Amino acid sequence: MTDKSILHMVTPLKHVSPFDINMAADAGFDVLSTYTNVTLDEVAGLVQDAIFSRSPKLGRKTGLFIGGKDAIVALDMLKLAKRAFVPPFVISLFADPAGSFTTAAAMIAKIERLLRAHHDRALKGAKIAVFGATGVVGFSSAVIAALEGAEVTLVGHDGRTRVERLSNEIEARFDVTARFADGSDDEKKEQVLMGTEIVLTAGKAGVQILSSALLASADGLLIAADVNAVPPAGIEGLSPTANGEPIGQTQVLGLGALAIGGIKYQTQSGLFKQMLKVEKPVAYDFRDAFVLARTLVQ
Repeated sequence: MTDKSILHMVTPLKHVSPFDINMAADAGFDVLSTYTNVTLDEVAGLVQDAIFSRSPKLGRKTGLFIGGKDAIVALDMLKLAKRAFVPPFVISLFADPAGSFTTAAAMIAKIERLLRAHHDRALKGAKIAVFGATGVVGFSSAVIAALEGAEVTLVGHDGRTRVERLSNEIEARFDVTARFADGSDDEKKEQVLMGTEIVLTAGKAGVQILSSALLASADGLLIAADVNAVPPAGIEGLSPTANGEPIGQTQVLGLGALAIGGIKYQTQSGLFKQMLKVEKPVAYDFRDAFVLARTLVQ
């Protein structure tokens, strides 16, 4: 059999994620090969080894998955992989560092659905604050929302410096605006929430970012979503299984990590399966993940 589906999985880290390997195997790839500690200057060589070792007609049966835990590095690797192509020698690409692109896509898709169902609104113009914005899920969520026309604020738990730098990075790469704010204590968090309609918490697992008191003080808040499934939740009182129910005694609709995770799983699996079915090679990032996640929440 000469037309086996082959997926090369690269990461700048010490290990390729077992989660990603399982997902790719269950999606149906015949062969999985992993590459660790990969640097940016090694990407082109790996890609060209992959493209020139098979006929161009098997480019659609050959893929490169980019993992890691840094969204910007993953996007840079994706760009370098595309530059390494020598048409008609082309293969499929999929970047999803730490599952962040598919997680972010799932979260924003579910938020969009809640907005439409309960408030008859789209993401455009919605005021969104992202806590944990310097992490991979926070970054990806902020960019997806900003590209959809939301007014996004990146909130820094350690001040404004890092989120300001990230704001500049987002504007340079995607030509959208993301504001930034200091969220280093509860008083500053309360100020951020005063002008917020949707809050996302994407901080470290097991760290509570927003108390129930802060949530209750935010009169204009419509939706709160958290991707932390490890107790305590990032938002006090928000169950990991929450799927649009009000949080506590508030009117704020909650989205928990497990409700988001179900769509995230389907999105990552779905993109892997799409790679196996395409007639021509594809290149997926968080934007493609969002397109698929939108269809899954309908």
